[in-house]
Amino acid sequence: MSTETLLERINAYASRADPYPLYTELREHGVARQNDGGYLVGTYHEIAALLHDPRISSDVRLRTVPDLSGRPKDLPPSFIGIDDPEHDRLRRLAMRPFGPPHSPGRIDALHDDLVDIARELLDGLQGRDRIDLVDDFAYPLPVTVICRLLGVPREDMPEIRGWTNTIIASLDRSPEDDPQGRQRAGAEARAAMGGYLGALAERRREHPADDMISALVHDDGPEGRLTEPELMTTLTLLMIAGHETTVNLITNGMLTLLRHPDALERLRREPELMPSAVEELLRYEPPVQMLPQRTPLTDVDVGGVTIPQGAPLFLILASGNRDPLRFEDADHFAPARRDNQHFGFGSGVHNCFGAPLARLETQVALAELLRRLDGPRLVEDPPPYRHSPILRGPRHLLIAGGVGTGDGKR
Repeated sequence: MSTETLLERINAYASRADPYPLYTELREHGVARQNDGGYLVGTYHEIAALLHDPRISSDVRLRTVPDLSGRPKDLPPSFIGIDDPEHDRLRRLAMRPFGPPHSPGRIDALHDDLVDIARELLDGLQGRDRIDLVDDFAYPLPVTVICRLLGVPREDMPEIRGWTNTIIASLDRSPEDDPQGRQRAGAEARAAMGGYLGALAERRREHPADDMISALVHDDGPEGRLTEPELMTTLTLLMIAGHETTVNLITNGMLTLLRHPDALERLRREPELMPSAVEELLRYEPPVQMLPQRTPLTDVDVGGVTIPQGAPLFLILASGNRDPLRFEDADHFAPARRDNQHFGFGSGVHNCFGAPLARLETQVALAELLRRLDGPRLVEDPPPYRHSPILRGPRHLLIAGGVGTGDGKR
């Protein structure tokens, strides 16, 4: 089959359960020109170089393929969709209340709260012989955390989920089921979420609380405050990115462990390996499989292939993570793997803003699941997957076996 259809085949829903043979095909060619004039890159070292190359733009306003971000036209792009110096300014403003150097202890201080939330969720599942890991655990854990961080009331979480699902569905590049309709719905959902968060920020101007929204609207740092449109866009990004990829990371992680019972039992015996195991999960089954279009600002040579200025460029991160020229036994899941510089959180100036939080949430989530699940078994393998080829993960993950107390009792 022609490599010029690789992106089309990767995007097809039939490939969602196992896209890795297609990534192997891509790596055999290194760079694959597509029949629409776009280019795919799937080898580790070439992806790494391009992620750090200032000639490669992330600006959504330069894209030639349809903008699937669902961005309302009256709002600016978020900082992940623009280049420096705008990107650097907005990212640093958003980072001030989130992490170092200005708020160095915010994420580490969440550890005990995370354990409490995870245990409360699992306590509520006792007595059941079957759970849906997504709906019952992997979604409510990170969304509860990001809502607490930002200061979003708990009673508004269902509305947040509805908007988020619509926005993520708009990222689906497959032609089925009215893609233009999905994109319109995504733009409307982003506008609604942005308006909601903007109104919440306005209330925090008058009545500040101990949350990130209050910190952002009252921050008088050297670069001033975010404008109202920038604030709405940034808060929407933090809300979605603050939980969506972590849902997939937890779910993909548990699915992988259930498929590798020896690794699961080893982590039960050696819980100190969990941080290393999470890094391996980020390599082996990353929640973000590829980056939306990047745009070369000039002709760029990649592996002996000239990618023309302005051509759509797609970096297949999950393919780079399985490159045997970079990782020994790359298709093998090794929870104690060393030298694991994966692309699970990207790389370069656009590396994932929330990586420290996602790591901590997943470490706690999987540790508590291994402690509490009683003889867990997959009900269906492969499980049904979400449609998005970019944010890949099961839509549901049914697990049989029940939830215990953690001390061997049910």
